[in-house]
Amino acid sequence: MNHVFVITGGSGGMGKATAELVGKKGTILLADMNEARLEQTKQELAKKGITDVHYQTVDITDRENVKALADKAASLGKLKSIIHTAGLSPTMGDARRILEVNLVGTGIVLEAFYPLAEEGTVAVCIASMSAYNAPRQGPYTEWLKQPLAENVIGQLLPMIQNQSAGAAYALSKLGVLLIVEEQAIAWGQKGARIVSVSPGSINTPMGKQEAEAQPMMQAMLQVTPLQRFGEAHEIATAVEFLISDGASYITGTDLRVDGGTTPNVAKLVEARSQQ
Repeated sequence: MNHVFVITGGSGGMGKATAELVGKKGTILLADMNEARLEQTKQELAKKGITDVHYQTVDITDRENVKALADKAASLGKLKSIIHTAGLSPTMGDARRILEVNLVGTGIVLEAFYPLAEEGTVAVCIASMSAYNAPRQGPYTEWLKQPLAENVIGQLLPMIQNQSAGAAYALSKLGVLLIVEEQAIAWGQKGARIVSVSPGSINTPMGKQEAEAQPMMQAMLQVTPLQRFGEAHEIATAVEFLISDGASYITGTDLRVDGGTTPNVAKLVEARSQQ
């Protein structure tokens, strides 16, 4: 039976790079907000020999939209993977909107695609190295694990200092890590896997927007052991591995692809705290 790879944020840098790698393994279903960008991505992929490509405009915060996407995927074949790259960075919305898209949106996507999961299906959720900036244990932890709980955003917003978009982003991405851990058992009962990937500073349109708006992004480069930004294809190759049979015993966990930034930042923070 035909394998279907669904990629949310499919017209973005990571989404396109992933489509290029997995596009020859089956049918690609791209999802994003902008139809013109989706059509352009489809044409770009066709020029690279990837022709079995479909797309659908989707707002991942809308349950009916996402259910329609899942129905479209089911009509195309067997769900091999849902690769969820869609999300907002700190300069793209206020704290509430970032939580709605990154946290609740992830919950909605996983809820819609779980019924399609079967033996060999893999869900990959794109998180961020920023997730490691938020302590895993806090008053928000249980709420982050339940992204579809009633009034979850209303519960979380008062816990975010100064209603900062950056803090909301880190918290939302920590939520992605916790959701993956929390749902591993349910997916595993179907013989399916669920994992997350935490990119560092990546050279994508979104990454460039953040770098231009936040001078601290250049400072991050200075504490990155590899001394460069990552590329979209380096995230895509990690995703390609995680959805392959070579990763068949990897589930309920996060893979950092950040050039070594996270542990180095942690060391610097600890050293400053001891001064």
